[in-house]
Amino acid sequence: MFLAIAKVGPFKSIETPQEVQIERRVTVLVGMNESGKTVFLQALHKSDDVLGLAKFSFIDDFPRKGLADYEARHDSTPETATVLTYELDEKDIAELNQLYQAGLQGGFRFSVSHDYQNNARLMLPPLDERPVLSTLAQAEGLSPEYRGALGLVSSLRAVPEAAASLALNDADLKHLSAIKARLGAAGREAVLETEVAKWLLARTPKFHYFGDYEILPSKINLTDLAQRHRQNPAGLTAPDRGILALLRLANIRLEAFENPGNLEALVARMEAVSIRLTDQIMEFWKQNEDLEVRIDIRPNPSDAPPFNNGPNLYLRIANKRHRGVTTPFEQRSKGFIWFFSFLVWFDSVQQQLAGGGRERPLILLLDEPGLSLHALAQNDFLRYIDGLGERHQVLYTTHSPFMVYADQLDKVRVVEDRPGAGTVIADNGGWTDDRTVFPLQAALGWSIAQNLFVGERTLLVDGPADLVYLQTLSDILEGAGRVGLRSDITIVPIGGLDKVITFIGLLGANQLKLAVLHDYRGSPDQRMLETIRQKLIAPQGVLDASQFRDLGALGKSGRPTDVEDLLSPNLYLTYFNAAFGKQLAGVEIKEAALPPGDRIVERLEQYIASRGLQLRASGGFNHYLPALVFGRNPPPLDALTAARFEALFKAVNALF
Repeated sequence: MFLAIAKVGPFKSIETPQEVQIERRVTVLVGMNESGKTVFLQALHKSDDVLGLAKFSFIDDFPRKGLADYEARHDSTPETATVLTYELDEKDIAELNQLYQAGLQGGFRFSVSHDYQNNARLMLPPLDERPVLSTLAQAEGLSPEYRGALGLVSSLRAVPEAAASLALNDADLKHLSAIKARLGAAGREAVLETEVAKWLLARTPKFHYFGDYEILPSKINLTDLAQRHRQNPAGLTAPDRGILALLRLANIRLEAFENPGNLEALVARMEAVSIRLTDQIMEFWKQNEDLEVRIDIRPNPSDAPPFNNGPNLYLRIANKRHRGVTTPFEQRSKGFIWFFSFLVWFDSVQQQLAGGGRERPLILLLDEPGLSLHALAQNDFLRYIDGLGERHQVLYTTHSPFMVYADQLDKVRVVEDRPGAGTVIADNGGWTDDRTVFPLQAALGWSIAQNLFVGERTLLVDGPADLVYLQTLSDILEGAGRVGLRSDITIVPIGGLDKVITFIGLLGANQLKLAVLHDYRGSPDQRMLETIRQKLIAPQGVLDASQFRDLGALGKSGRPTDVEDLLSPNLYLTYFNAAFGKQLAGVEIKEAALPPGDRIVERLEQYIASRGLQLRASGGFNHYLPALVFGRNPPPLDALTAARFEALFKAVNALF
């Protein structure tokens, strides 16, 4: 189960509700200081805090300009603060269908709303109980009459009445009794919806927020901490809770230090935890791999209160580069302190959630993570975040260009504080202030500097294979005295339509002469249409490959088409077989062997999967390799391929 859409607001600076699409693994919120990035995370955190500490307070959280009006109706009609839409994964759907015969399909979504009185309300789409009845009717031993009655009704609640006049056998009676038990458990509500709702509420992900203030202290008096924890647990500070998390990892109860007796066993456990955490952080911390965390527990009667009463816990960092010299934890670099504190906090929360053989889903909210890290260390931390994203959804805020992958800009959501509107959150391309996206431009700069040269006239294409085909075929056509691509047009491979849209916004259609040639999936891409609507690029500047496939309907989008489909199938297969000859062990794939379809690349991927072929570890095949062979050994072109690409080049040239 994962969060698919988060609708937040009104909440603090988010005056108008903002609906944000959430990525399956990692979502990045980018914006200037005070734009509302943290506000968005706080709203999610207060919706369902994993520790149960964060709650909505209309005095603190409702937008101030509407607070007076809202306060008068808060008790009677509390405002909704968030509406969170979740999507079930295949495992969830299979389990629900097995438990309740629910007949749910892939992509099933439901929502949970949270209001300012901290009430949660689950909202399900209507659930059809006929699949339940159909499955139940297949039970063994049922009489034909009773089985027929199950097929005539559309809800479980109607079954007892439908069976009332029937002569039931023992199997029928047992079956009907089980249905009546489900009716009783549901009360007056719809049976399947009640059962599914109960299952979902027990498994809906919780949120865990981590900011800069949850930093571990260098020392703390454990007797004093135990007393304060016993007297007022809610009054503990974030560093206090960090120490509790560290103790929890070592499986040590705080009360053990009030009458510790022999401290050696407790110290040994703490040292074991420190070694494990040090090894964990060093997997990603490449700035100084000679550091290690040391934990000591000992009394010091000569220290100032409260450190003179009972054992103190000391956190120190040893640097093996300097002969093991140690310094207090708080005197080390803030980046290392932050990283280590985060590991302690996160591991502890995971430990609390694990239980009952099933780990509760957890969504991590990281506020400006790694801000104090060096640029290269931030890149290391990005790898760590990617690892977290494999098990937990991660949403993090940043304004650092080094905390954004230039090749994953589709994960970015842009946050702005607009005059008169408050915080606005948009997908790439929806910003109004260029300063907002400076981190994206900076991240993009490195990618461009490494791989691209953007000219005054730029044609954006999906990938490097498209670049090779266009350059090679342009040269072939020009060599034959036909029309090729203008020499002053720079072809820039972006890596997919998501990146193309982002590049349009970042490069600026008003600064460069831009055109786009993209693969066509069978229908217009809504994000591209929105880009055109926002006038980031002119509609005539967007071309798709299908417009050049049928020479009788040039300029009109048709069948799903990749640039590869403008080559004749046999021509493309010649270079595919050459590129993967070793892996295919001499087998030459012919078009007749491929499954039907419009796109040669997709047909080949289906063929590879059906034969269990391993052309690359991640499945499918590298689309660039056939293009590379094509560019090295240009073919004589058939008339149809030549005509298609000449029409394409004429259309592109005309745009500039």
